[in-house]
Amino acid sequence: MARQRKKKGRPISGWIVLDKPVGIGSTQCVSKIKWLYKAAKAGHAGTLDPLASGMLPIALGEATKTVPFVMDGQKTYLFTVSWGGETNTDDLEGEFTNRSDERPDIEAVTALIPDYLGEVEQIPPAYSAIKIDGVRAYKLARDGEEVEISPRIVEIFSLKIVSHEDAKTVFEVECGKGTYVRSLARDMGRQLGCFGHISELRRTRVGPFAEDDLIPLSELADLEDELESLDSEILATGVVLEDLPEIAVDNMQANRIRSGNSVLLRGRDAPTFAEEAYAACGDDLVALGFVDKGSFNPKRVFIVSQV
Repeated sequence: MARQRKKKGRPISGWIVLDKPVGIGSTQCVSKIKWLYKAAKAGHAGTLDPLASGMLPIALGEATKTVPFVMDGQKTYLFTVSWGGETNTDDLEGEFTNRSDERPDIEAVTALIPDYLGEVEQIPPAYSAIKIDGVRAYKLARDGEEVEISPRIVEIFSLKIVSHEDAKTVFEVECGKGTYVRSLARDMGRQLGCFGHISELRRTRVGPFAEDDLIPLSELADLEDELESLDSEILATGVVLEDLPEIAVDNMQANRIRSGNSVLLRGRDAPTFAEEAYAACGDDLVALGFVDKGSFNPKRVFIVSQV
């Protein structure tokens, strides 16, 4: 029987809410954080383009099992639309495909906002991570192939004008999973008849994380080899589960759950049903799962519970 290889790196778990700088990709950021923390495992909850800045939540260790709870959460962006030109990437990185001498006034921009609230049909950019027959759309587009992406329904909770000049408008948008801000700029520009593209984009909120949680990559890099200081910047894995019912279990139940077994919940206030819930033993996360007929059933077990 082949010996199982031991994972390299520290078995540390939790969240780093990174303030990603412009000019670096999300995958590069994850690699940098993983290296700084000497972590065995790391992943991010929602890609940011290299030209975008702001919130990139990075999960370490067992926190990677909770990534969907962050990715499914509401997001907030500040973005600048430059009017007068549309690019093939819908941002500054691409080549101009349409131009116009027209510039909208603030009344015209304000008037179209109601059309972009609620459930909105949107076609993602050709240069996006959407898969077409198993291949990323941006790879096909870079190879010169025509990219056709089906429209999808996204949800926009609010869209506000922050400032406006003749050639630029700064917006703040709160939106749901799968919304492309670049598509929003493109579509507004077409509707106004002047074309538009994103010239600045910053994400300020993702799911349960707020701006106060942000820490710049440069600050973390300055703490290289100071693991105790680095660890103090990690948020607990469970902070992203606060909207789920918590099932308190004892040590014996925790051991059964970690072995993949369901446990019967006792007590007057014990829930009988929950589509999603998490079990905890004191401060330790035990498992993600669901409650059915008064029993907690594990789906994903937490082996390590640190930070």
